[in-house]
Amino acid sequence: MKMPCVRAPELPQNQVWLNTDKPLSLQQLKGRVVILDFWTYCCINCLHILPDLKYLEQKYKAVLTVIGIHSAKFDNEKEIENIRQAILRYDIEHPVLVDSNFRVWQQYAVRAWPTLVVINLAGYVISCVSGEGKRDVLEHLIEQVIQEHQEKGTINFQELSIVEKQRQPSVTPLAFPGKVLATTDNLFIADSGHHRIVVSTLDGEIKYLIGTGGKGFIDGSFIEAEFAAPQGMAFDEKNKLLYVADTENHALRRIDLKNQIVQTIAGTGEQSRSIRPHGGNALATALNSPWDLEKVGNSLFVAMAGSHQIWEMQLETGIVKTYAGTGAEAGVDGSLTECTFAQPSGITTNGQELYVADSEISSIRGVGIVEAQVRTVCGSGDLFGFGDVDGTGAEVRMQHCLGVEYAQGKLWVADSYNHKIKLIDPRDGSCKNILGGSAGLQDGQGINTRFSEPSGLSVLSHLYIADTNNHAIRRVDLNTLTVTTLKVAGLCAPDVCIPNFF
Repeated sequence: MKMPCVRAPELPQNQVWLNTDKPLSLQQLKGRVVILDFWTYCCINCLHILPDLKYLEQKYKAVLTVIGIHSAKFDNEKEIENIRQAILRYDIEHPVLVDSNFRVWQQYAVRAWPTLVVINLAGYVISCVSGEGKRDVLEHLIEQVIQEHQEKGTINFQELSIVEKQRQPSVTPLAFPGKVLATTDNLFIADSGHHRIVVSTLDGEIKYLIGTGGKGFIDGSFIEAEFAAPQGMAFDEKNKLLYVADTENHALRRIDLKNQIVQTIAGTGEQSRSIRPHGGNALATALNSPWDLEKVGNSLFVAMAGSHQIWEMQLETGIVKTYAGTGAEAGVDGSLTECTFAQPSGITTNGQELYVADSEISSIRGVGIVEAQVRTVCGSGDLFGFGDVDGTGAEVRMQHCLGVEYAQGKLWVADSYNHKIKLIDPRDGSCKNILGGSAGLQDGQGINTRFSEPSGLSVLSHLYIADTNNHAIRRVDLNTLTVTTLKVAGLCAPDVCIPNFF
């Protein structure tokens, strides 16, 4: 959107700045193009524009400065350390200003995440665009500004040396593990920050590492394949096939454990820009941040976080299509074609119904397989109806729940931003906190334990938890509710050592 010529409000110097050695001011940035990225780290749309910003930063590094303005939606996102972890998780290299109390948001009259404000070399706002998919618009605008000032002789190309990325050596054996899956013989761990799948015994003895550890999109053997922040998984026990939601590649991958081969089965590697219900040949149909998977018969159901929908891949025919959701971001119940979701990020089933962790409305949804209806099991169903309240149905409050697992008639839920594990009865929607209290890393029993943004769960003989910001897998004795941290013997970060488990 073209803006009237308005001087950009100065950025506060007395608030917290991350990813830089000092606060930045627009006064000192005169002579450069500045893009302010108003974001919050829970938001999938905000995450989608990060690759575009990285592209622009690299192409125009002599004249462009990007500054992230983190204006938090959820209470948990206001914590400085959590923002710092998000910067590391998503490999953000530009400085980030923590916008406490929406001060900068209000000064710039921002109304939605993400919003990008473009400031010219003289310090005036020249454009404001909301939503994702704006790279071409921004690139054209930057080119115009450069050309205009080159003609005037007023441009000052220079490297900006005061910004230094917050660096933390990736030395932890796991990095931001997003999901975990326990099966009869294996424990599958989505080592999301290391872009690989770790396969161990249920006691943590490594069997395979799948993927080089480099971020990419390559099929092939276990030592050749590459992923991009993989998340949810589903396992075909009979055929020894592991299905993976390769989230940042916008693809579904199949891992053949017998032949040790990784193959893409759905997605083009590019993000879909269409949210309307549609479908087609799986390898010719672009997907949008698939986050979790559940296999039911010959169907693979997908929590498609980026398009706020549930999708289905028919494994026999190779057809993928929207199963439920209009694509609008909301919490509307009803038929499969009328309902809406808000960044679904976890999925499980009892065979009759799919259960979905609908993260942006902090609710658990039920999606019919037998009866084609969608309902809210518990939670407010509202984009801003979050909190931490046990109870039943609509009175329940959670905070950005990312994981859900059905076992023995109950739902285990990773209430991620409350750092807790809760137990829900899907029949009456009753919800009770079982594990965890405040953020931290503490083994023990029941609510005396601590987690940090747990995102995935799986139940077999024990409950396994992907404790994302603790870079750990936790194991729970279901009889005593005793939590221990699983030791994955011999595992190390890809940059630290070259393992010989193949």
